[in-house]
Amino acid sequence: MEPVSLDGLPENALLLIDSAPIIYVLEEHPEFAAIFRPVFEAHDEGLVRLAVTTVTLAEVLIGPLGARDEVLAERYRATLKSWFVVDLDAEIAESAARLRAACRLKLADAVQAASALAVGADALVTHDRDFSALHDLRVLGVETKNSCE
Repeated sequence: MEPVSLDGLPENALLLIDSAPIIYVLEEHPEFAAIFRPVFEAHDEGLVRLAVTTVTLAEVLIGPLGARDEVLAERYRATLKSWFVVDLDAEIAESAARLRAACRLKLADAVQAASALAVGADALVTHDRDFSALHDLRVLGVETKNSCE
């Protein structure tokens, strides 16, 4: 798989980052980190803004906290503290329910997509093919075919 390309995104694009790409890069996954590293580098260079959902915050901290690895947990906290956090509110929850019903997404994936749409994200960065059904959201990181309306 090729590294994520940010070609065609507007200047200072807002990207909502799903859990897996964060885990891959911060834990230096031997196969997948290189795919998503360009997104993090673009953020470090001030070219894009990054956002995460509260669901992502919980998901990425599960591993380090479960392993009682406070060093890794702190690496996650330090990285994510400069990113925009999208809180799960009633409007996003209902939008997620609609997406889940229409596109048969898992609940966490529907929350990610609904959150990206709610904040006007220019793209969702993920390694999850379940997002391939979305029609109104640009998805980076996987080959997609839009089939959900």
